[in-house]
This record gives sequence, C-alpha cells and structure tokens, in this order.
Amino acid sequence: MTNLNFVKLNTVCERITDGSHYSPVGIDNGLPMLSVKDMEHNGFSYLDCKYISEEEYDKMLRNDCVPLLNDVLIAKDGSYLKHVFVIKEEKKQAILSSIGILRPNLKKISPDYLKYYLHSNSVKETVAKKYVSGSALPRIILKNFGEIDIIYKPLLEQQKIAKVLSDLDAKIELNNKINAELEAMAKTLYDYWFVQFDFPNANGKPYKTSGGKMVWNEELKREIPEGWEVKELGNELSIQRGISYKSSEIKGDGVSMISLNSFNLDGTYKPEGIKKFSGKYAEKNLISEGDLLIAITDVTRNADIIGKAIIVPDYYSELVISMDIAKVIPSKKLTESYLMMLFNSNHYHNYIKWYASGTIVLHLNLDGMFWYKAEIPPKELLYEFDKIYKSISKRIAETKKQNQELASLRDWLLPMLMNGQVTVGGYEVENSELGMVAEDKVEYKKS
Repeated sequence: MTNLNFVKLNTVCERITDGSHYSPVGIDNGLPMLSVKDMEHNGFSYLDCKYISEEEYDKMLRNDCVPLLNDVLIAKDGSYLKHVFVIKEEKKQAILSSIGILRPNLKKISPDYLKYYLHSNSVKETVAKKYVSGSALPRIILKNFGEIDIIYKPLLEQQKIAKVLSDLDAKIELNNKINAELEAMAKTLYDYWFVQFDFPNANGKPYKTSGGKMVWNEELKREIPEGWEVKELGNELSIQRGISYKSSEIKGDGVSMISLNSFNLDGTYKPEGIKKFSGKYAEKNLISEGDLLIAITDVTRNADIIGKAIIVPDYYSELVISMDIAKVIPSKKLTESYLMMLFNSNHYHNYIKWYASGTIVLHLNLDGMFWYKAEIPPKELLYEFDKIYKSISKRIAETKKQNQELASLRDWLLPMLMNGQVTVGGYEVENSELGMVAEDKVEYKKS
C-alpha cells in the first residue's frame, strides 16, 4: 500500500453547514422544501415533498439553506450517510436541517471523489463513533464534522477514481430505467387486457373496442366480457405463511430469506433486502422461482406495501420467507402473474388497506383477500399473458442480477482505490461511455 496523505475535511471545503432549522408553512404549489426523507441514491425524490412560497424560499436563500451546484449533500439525521450525492444542476429548492451541506473547494477536491469517500464503510464507522449523537434519532453533529480525515490525492487522480465509480453507478441507473420501462410495459398490457378488456379477440383485434359482447355482472355492478367468471379469491387460492425468527438468527451465513425489506413501495422486488437466516426450517418452508409472495405486515406511514405482491426471481438455490410474508398458491383457474398484477393495482390496494390494522406495525387480515371478488378470465387468455409476462420478467431479473454484480464491484473498488491498493491507469476523465464493468481504456493495477 502506498503512503497515504490525510487532510481534514474543513481544509478542502469552503463551508460545512446544514439546512434550515425553521420549517416554513407548506403550500399546494410552490418551490420544493426538502428533508432527509426526500433523499435517494443520486438525488431528490419530489413525489412526496413539501412546497413553500417564493417569499419563504428567498428567506432560505439568504440563510444559505439552498444547495448550489457541486455541493455535496449528506443525510444528517436518522440513517446518517445513507444517502450522499452531488448537486449536478442548480434548482430553486431549499433544504431542512436533516440534510448537511458540504461546499467543496473545487481547486482542492472533486465533489464526486468526496461523495464516494463519504460512502466508504471506514468513514461511516468513524462517523458513528465520533460524530453522532442521539439514540432514538441519531444525527451527525456538524460542529466537529470538519475534523474528519480525508485521504487526499492530486485532483486529477481524484477525478479518475470518481469517474470509474460514477460510470458503474451510471450503468446501474441506466439498468434501473430499463427495468422501469419493462415494468410499465407489463402493467400497460395488464390494464389493456384485463381492465379495459381489449385483449386480442379471435381475429387478433381488441375485444371491447371491436364490439366484443359485454354482459352485466350483478356482483361487480358493471359489465365484463361474455364468458368470464366472477369469484371470491378465497375459492381459488391458498396461503402458506413465512417463518418466525429471532434477531440472533439473522446474520452472516445461512439460507437466503425474503422479508418485508425485499419489497419496494411500488410492489417490485428489491434484491438488496435479502437477509440470511441461520435458524431451523423444514423442506415445506422452502419457496421456489416463480412463487407468488405478498406482504402481510407494513411499517410505512401510508400502508404503501401491505398486500403488495412479488414473484420470486431465479437468483437463489434455496430460499425461505419471513413471518411478514405469505406465499399465495393459486388454483388452476389463475396464474401467479395475473394475481401479482391484480394485487399491485391501485384499485385492489385501496381496497385491501382497509383490512390492515395496528399502530406502529400494520397486520393484514387475510379475509380481505379471500373475500375480494375478481374477474376470472378464460384460462387460454391467462396463459398467453403469463407467457408474455415471464419473458419481460426474465429480462428484468437478468438486469437486476447485473446490477448486483456492478454494485459489488463498485463497493470492492471503493476502498481499494481510495487507499491506493488499486490504481487507475490510462483512464480519460472526459470518457462518457457506460460499459458493463470497465472500459477498454481502464486498467486496474494493484499497488
């Protein structure tokens, strides 16, 4: 390992501060006022943020609570340093004190290099020991945060290191966008066939639009295609519950376990949510690729996950589910793909939320699912949709698996590049290609 040169964070930053300690009154339409809950991996989510008036924004601007181009923002309160990102585009937006602002001196340090450095496990461990207070809501104390040691390298070397890591992140982000488009494609097809009833008729034309016969269904109080059945789901499926476990059984080695943390808010699968279960389980507790799983507990404020469904991908040789999850076993009249799209639809989710109860943790009364009256399309139509869905799902699973590999490479490279065990040779900082793992122009050399 090469000799490392350390400098204090406050010697390479022009300013270390946080957002507003005063929270203005929100309005329906205005400028974003963002907190740590709005932070994501590479920027802000504006879906559920607060908005403030121009006058309040001007106050925030005067008090330096508005992030500027190249500022490095850190999650300061709660899950500190969970999110660290660089402001790449100036917008009229203000932030609250749960977010820290680091304003790099661009002549001394690359904002992206600083971002990745703060993502490293060694820095997070140091911060946890020396710069965090509070138990219920831990937060970084910025007063002394500038005393953190930074591994300092020449600016061009910083930029090369940041470019290697950011190219990996860019490829991950591109894959995420591809998957979002594929998921939207599957949802659109479901809506087109099973909500608008424009599935292909015998001539390959949209059924309802082409004059396909619709009949009134008294139970649903609306028309459905002729020949479709309506049944309570309890008549067409059964449930297998997950495993109860102790916290001591969730550790390093063991069988992979899907838990509540494996669900994204939109009902899609989150690979990084997998736990390792070291306790005992029976053969009957194992689940397989293609099985349908639903969330039967929820800790989100708005019951975002309760009742949502995922289909098990083909990542794992052995897999179990936690007590927060249940496996849904459909009859031969239904398919996992059809039920998954139904369970993740807005209509069904708004219905099933009323069967969840609890204060801190919501628990689902499965009677709500059993009592739900659903259209049962002809088996041939379900199988045709299932075939298309599986093709889309396979592509999504492959891309997610690739992202896991890319993230593992990035996380391995991060400390190695920072401490000089691996160096980057022949890499052009302006290179903008997004390769799978590394470009031809990149050489990773062990020192």
